[in-house]
Amino acid sequence: MYYKSTRNSEVKVSSAQAIAQGISVDGGLFVPEEIPSISMEDLKKLGEQDYRARAKFVFGKFLTDFTEAEIAYCVDNAYNTKAFDTDNIAELAHLFDGTYMLELWHGPTCAFKDMALQILPYLLTTSTKKLHSDKKVVILVATSGDTGKAALEGFKNVPGTSIMVFYPEDGVSAMQKKQMTTQEGDNVGVCAIKGNFDDAQNGVKAIFTNREIAEELEKNGMMFSSANSINWGRLAPQIIYYISSYAQLLADGEISEGEKINIVVPTGNFGNILAGYYAKHMGVPVNKLICASNANNVLTDFLKTGIYDRNRDFHATISPSMDILISSNLERLLYMLSGENDALIREWFGKLASEGRYEVSDDVKKILFEEFSAGCCSDEETKATIKKIYDKYSYTCDTHTAVAVKVYEDYKAATGDQTKTIIASTASPYKFSGSVLSALGENTEASEFELVDKLAEVSGLAVPASLAALKDKDVRFTKVIDKTEMKDYVFSALGI
Repeated sequence: MYYKSTRNSEVKVSSAQAIAQGISVDGGLFVPEEIPSISMEDLKKLGEQDYRARAKFVFGKFLTDFTEAEIAYCVDNAYNTKAFDTDNIAELAHLFDGTYMLELWHGPTCAFKDMALQILPYLLTTSTKKLHSDKKVVILVATSGDTGKAALEGFKNVPGTSIMVFYPEDGVSAMQKKQMTTQEGDNVGVCAIKGNFDDAQNGVKAIFTNREIAEELEKNGMMFSSANSINWGRLAPQIIYYISSYAQLLADGEISEGEKINIVVPTGNFGNILAGYYAKHMGVPVNKLICASNANNVLTDFLKTGIYDRNRDFHATISPSMDILISSNLERLLYMLSGENDALIREWFGKLASEGRYEVSDDVKKILFEEFSAGCCSDEETKATIKKIYDKYSYTCDTHTAVAVKVYEDYKAATGDQTKTIIASTASPYKFSGSVLSALGENTEASEFELVDKLAEVSGLAVPASLAALKDKDVRFTKVIDKTEMKDYVFSALGI
């Protein structure tokens, strides 16, 4: 299995190279040259196995230059009860008739990013060894809240690596900020920028694709890589939990062999729902992929019209990990839907960079409208949904998951679709205690950790140990810079 660049189909690299490099030198994203297939028999067999066995099976399809032993090393070290609070790794909660919450937040940072970022350090270090590289790997991350902490936790003190995370100064929750700024580790750095997530993401991409900067790193025995979902090593692990969920529902008798399901994903950078698309086209019977957005509804509009337009107001919402107007992983999808037409991708994303807008071709629109449905909701609707789910099912969900629930309810009302449905639950409610308590009608005039204790009383959910431990941790990182100063910060931190 080789990997191509979305902006130059002539590029052809191994999975190890794709993971180590993170992004192609032409600015494109790496995609597998073909989507491997899995059969219903495979899914039935996987239903009898644990999450680790399922992960090894899926990685074996995509990482064909890795040996079985190398894949086993990565999987067994990442997916265990030292890192996750459940041996199932990803839990399925039966919420109501034919609807299941796929809880992806049982890892060390209580967000779905752990599902990929606990294994990425193993994939990355194994990849660099396979490439016989002795360079220090410098990982740059732009985060809207969850990726940053998950990446920091995954890479802290990993030999031969250094990691720097940039987050929008006023664009993350108090708990997310506390998680990042108190991060332990000798090889970590955290810096706030004046701006939003798109500013951070654009800054990181600009550094990655600057030839002069790359040459300077080369002189100093270093190389860049990414822990954002632009890195294939971030996306591949996310495919696993959709395959695993179908296999589990099959094994539990919740669905019949070949029965289709819907997948609903609260979406910002489009990586999590793209993983669902890959799972579908590998062979998981999926009826509809439902993309849920908050007030930053650029994806909703795109999936309904085929026009991507980021020229709009940016909204800071109570679901901050979705406060994104440039969804990077959409490039991978459009490359596939356009028949791997790299010229079209260069044209469309060139227009996005210069004009903030592009419109895809009619044939691509047709496929988009068949594969996807999309919707969005306001903060007020998000809060109302949290309250409704709590009152009706005694289930407490976070602000991002509630967006998905609301959009799914709207979809079901509009279509009458009774297909059994998995909703991706992407974060613990404790990461957004104030907003969740406010939704439940509770007083939120208290400190962050008083709110955590209050939510524990109200919800009956145990406070995750990793979040409780933050209360007495000292803040290590306080620097705030302009978005134009990111390169200087990186060079200074690396001693260049």
